[in-house]
Amino acid sequence: MRRRIPRLPEEAAAATVAKQRRVRCAIYTRKSSEEGLDQEFNSLDAQREAAEAYIASQKNEGWLCHAERYDDGGFSGGSMERPALDRLLRDVEAGKIDCVVVYKVDRLSRSLLDFARIMESFDRKGVSFVSVTQQFNTTSSMGRLTLNILLSFAQFEREIIGERIRDKVAAQKKKGKWAGGAPVLGYDVDRSGPSPRLVVNAREAARVREIFTLYLEKGSLLPVVDELTRRCWTNKRRVTRKGRVLGGRPFDKGTLYAFITNPIFKGKIVHKQLEYDGEHEPIVEPVLFDRVQALLRTNGRHGGIEARNKYGALLRGLLRCKSCGNSMTHTFTGKKRNKCYRYYRCVGAISRGAATCPATTLPASEIERVVVDEIRALGRDHDVLDRVVAEARAAVEREGAGLRRERGELKSDLARLERELQALVTEDSAAPGATGRLALVHERISAGRKRLPDLDTRIAEIDNGAITREEAQGALREFDSVWANLTPRERGRVLRLLLSTVEYDADAGTVSVTFRPKGIAALCKRRLEEAA
Repeated sequence: MRRRIPRLPEEAAAATVAKQRRVRCAIYTRKSSEEGLDQEFNSLDAQREAAEAYIASQKNEGWLCHAERYDDGGFSGGSMERPALDRLLRDVEAGKIDCVVVYKVDRLSRSLLDFARIMESFDRKGVSFVSVTQQFNTTSSMGRLTLNILLSFAQFEREIIGERIRDKVAAQKKKGKWAGGAPVLGYDVDRSGPSPRLVVNAREAARVREIFTLYLEKGSLLPVVDELTRRCWTNKRRVTRKGRVLGGRPFDKGTLYAFITNPIFKGKIVHKQLEYDGEHEPIVEPVLFDRVQALLRTNGRHGGIEARNKYGALLRGLLRCKSCGNSMTHTFTGKKRNKCYRYYRCVGAISRGAATCPATTLPASEIERVVVDEIRALGRDHDVLDRVVAEARAAVEREGAGLRRERGELKSDLARLERELQALVTEDSAAPGATGRLALVHERISAGRKRLPDLDTRIAEIDNGAITREEAQGALREFDSVWANLTPRERGRVLRLLLSTVEYDADAGTVSVTFRPKGIAALCKRRLEEAA
């Protein structure tokens, strides 16, 4: 028969006090970067282990470890936008926690202002705060003073680290090195060397060049956006180390503007609005890039070549004043007897006064007729036609050279991707995100192999597609019959296809027309396709 021995009064009192003094302790851990978090035992585990040991040492004081984990991996201490911290504060407000334990003060926050807000919520609920390695408790005034001193140094350290990082980024960019961030369409990040660098993605680079050319052809952003949507071309699509797929969104007016104004495509690295020569290879020729920027500036003032062109100004965006170098804008007088009188006027004369430029008001119908007659006469002037045909051939040869360069870049890109694929299969197949990266590399290799035959076909077409004087004359002979059936808007597009500039010399009273070589080639090609 067992007999229960009653506790002494002192032991019973001590047990009752311990039960009443039960302290529910929550452990908060944080690490600024995601590096190493995929390891079996990482920094967050080490912080929690030290905090659990400290709580166990206070068992006689009634301390108990709260079962909920509050771990923020990959979040900066300079901000309160952290999911685990948010849950911790909610549980504090709900009265589920009596004490918050951290490994070091800066794990909770590196900002004095944020820390003051956190401590205010702790004090309101009577929650104490303990740092394992710094041996203080906020229940005493000395502990709070020590805490504020330590936190001041934590904030100072964070600001110093930030300054060092900014200085390092500035130094990297001044040397033309890529300083990190999301790569843009046309480039990939090569991490095989001592530091990551940008390398050309041949398939994407061809699209980049085509987008710049499309803007010059169409003259404004929205038509280019429509064309890119029709082709299903999107922004850069990439896979993170964790296997997340980012990007791949369709272009809109804002993203297209940011895209075609990015100096990285002409081989530059930008830091605080200053451009430095980059280590990466340019995708877009500087001349093409500058032409796009000039057209963007013009459209920024006038709203686009085709915007609000309700009166059918055929030379809008083409006509320039040779005397002062400014463009000539279309204007009109009020309607009289149901008739509208249209004119072209020099922008410089409008803004600075008529005395600053000899170009007077130019009747729109007459100058447009002169320009169209110049196109008709091109077929009869053999010398001019030979020069235009030669320029067209040179333009086609440049296009062929660009395609050959793309083919060479694509082959180099495929070789690099195949090496990366081999490395992923043999070395990193078990790493986090390896499956997503494998899928993306496979996809890009497949797309590159499909692109190579298309490039070969296009190069062969260019090599065999040089136009002759006879072909150009035949296309120009049919110009009148085609022109008569076009609307004013379509006529303006044809002129922009055929002509690059129209200059009016007010001093000499003459008009000079500069033909676009590829426009003549396009006109010949269309005629041959219709004949076939």
